[in-house]
Amino acid sequence: MADTIDADERSEIRKDFREAVNMTPTELEKWLDTEESKEVGWKGEDGKGSGESVGHKSGKRIVELLHKKAADLDDSDLAHMKKVTGYVHRHLAQKPSHPDGSRWEASLKNWGHDPAKK
Repeated sequence: MADTIDADERSEIRKDFREAVNMTPTELEKWLDTEESKEVGWKGEDGKGSGESVGHKSGKRIVELLHKKAADLDDSDLAHMKKVTGYVHRHLAQKPSHPDGSRWEASLKNWGHDPAKK
């Protein structure tokens, strides 16, 4: 399959992703292993799904993306990177008055962004 995203857009997507995802692969993997990580996020139409949440699954994909070389990223990878960047930006705009230890914070961390990091 030929890449359909031009070089400039690929570069911009990678830049935005690196800015949105501020956790290292090791930090994210460690976080994803916690119960707190597994308890948050959307798990189906009724919200009571017993499977893995969308955010937790995305976190695993983010770890894979962080390990890939730029030249090895395909259109599917770049599409997920755009999705992650959009999610992080939207979620940051919804910051609660008491974010520390909140589900908001845990959800963001599942998507690779630790709001406590500067």
